[in-house]
Amino acid sequence: MTSQPTNTVNNFSLIIFDGECNFCNRSVQFIIKRDREEKFKFASSQSPAGKQILTQFNLQPETIDTVVLIQDGKSYTKSDAAINIAQELPGFWKFFSVVKIIPRPIRDYFYTIIAHNRYALFGKRDTCDIMDEEQKKRFIVD
Repeated sequence: MTSQPTNTVNNFSLIIFDGECNFCNRSVQFIIKRDREEKFKFASSQSPAGKQILTQFNLQPETIDTVVLIQDGKSYTKSDAAINIAQELPGFWKFFSVVKIIPRPIRDYFYTIIAHNRYALFGKRDTCDIMDEEQKKRFIVD
């Protein structure tokens, strides 16, 4: 976790994801569908905005292999990011936080295995999904 620099996101939670990863893109669509209150905005780690924000939080855009959640002035990565995102979704997904009883090194070990193999397991894309105007408003690209 890293403290937030003063000039970044303050009024919403931001999810930075791998825009080339099929699993990551499907996860974003999954979150958008359930996030009726629009608590989250999104940026691809390959976008200028994503790279800039990652750098501000002392994360290396060139080597990042995790989802990053920027929330309440802090950055969360790996299993902490996934758990915190799930806690903000309505219904059953809040119960995913029970995974926090597992020590972080163990959670992150399994997260890392999936992250390192995400392209082989789920595929890679060259282009973004076509989004409607409402979805486009939720993405930060510049």
